[in-house]
Amino acid sequence: MNKLRIGVAGAGNVSDIYLRNLTGVFSGKVTVTAIANRTREKAEKAAERFHIQRVLTLEELVNAEDVDLILNLTAPAQHYKLAASAVQAGKHVYNEKPLCITREEAAALLKNAAEHKARVGCAPDTFLGAGMQTCRKLLDDGWIGRPIAGAAFVMNHGVEAWHPAPDAFYKAGGGPLFDVGPYYLTALVNLLGPIARVSGSARKSFETRVVTSKPLEGTVIAVETPTHVAATLDFANGAVVTLAASFDVWSHSMPCIELYGTEGTLRLPDPNTFRGSALVRRFRAETWSEIPLVMRQADDCKDAGDWHGSANLRGLGVVDMAIAIANGSPHRASGEMAYHALDVMHGIYEASASGAYYTVKSACGRPEAFQGV
Repeated sequence: MNKLRIGVAGAGNVSDIYLRNLTGVFSGKVTVTAIANRTREKAEKAAERFHIQRVLTLEELVNAEDVDLILNLTAPAQHYKLAASAVQAGKHVYNEKPLCITREEAAALLKNAAEHKARVGCAPDTFLGAGMQTCRKLLDDGWIGRPIAGAAFVMNHGVEAWHPAPDAFYKAGGGPLFDVGPYYLTALVNLLGPIARVSGSARKSFETRVVTSKPLEGTVIAVETPTHVAATLDFANGAVVTLAASFDVWSHSMPCIELYGTEGTLRLPDPNTFRGSALVRRFRAETWSEIPLVMRQADDCKDAGDWHGSANLRGLGVVDMAIAIANGSPHRASGEMAYHALDVMHGIYEASASGAYYTVKSACGRPEAFQGV
């Protein structure tokens, strides 16, 4: 099989781990042939570090003959424009999350891709990790019976204390729901299937934020998006899940995700990681049981970096997509699932504004269980 040739658009903060993995642990599956960035110097530094042969402009990258797939790591506001240009040129595209800023952009991108026989993939791909796939098997094998409810919490005090360029996290396409929510929603859809309707409340707790990270320490950021969101997700299978997403919480003791079934409870690892522990407590059991992971890929990838104490395998979704393209099979981190998550997130905001449920217009299937690459 000829390796899929990848062109990387964007050399910002998140690009390091993608490039490290795609040119390292996943280099037997794909090859990175070019990189582009609005600031050429950043692209040149990344190319030198990761031995990428060509540094191009974004326009040149989209039209490059030695690129089959564009890995779109630009800022969320630029996701649609670049991805639309890529599929128009007949290239596959894999966006960082969110898929696009608006539903209209995302729908147009998927339609355009289908017309040009190009595929669209999208982060997050953490649900392909050993932790979440172990939970998927436990659920499918009936360890907690029929899932009836759940709770999910992603709460911290924002990114301005550590991120070098935190401004975008407080603009449209940012905030806790759009920044971290896709990890949680994608994990839940992987486990439970599509979401049918949502309700929600959202607020902007502070008008401004003060950056305490380098190099912008002392800069005041105007907050333009909700920073505390509480939602109820009604899944098509009948399960009801409570979701809280906040950049306004200093500390808490809530689990990342728990699912409650007719025969027990499943506690999931952080969906922003690829590994973590899967814990089950069946009915009348006095203690939790930690279940061995179904895959060893996280242990086998020692050079794949580290994220919250777990192997950081970002790029796994790109590799799964490359294999699927070669085999003519569906890829798991699909544009359709990312569009569904986007629809749900906007629906939560709309439910908050209207005071009524939002009936989710989109749908997607559960991706196939994953056994590694």
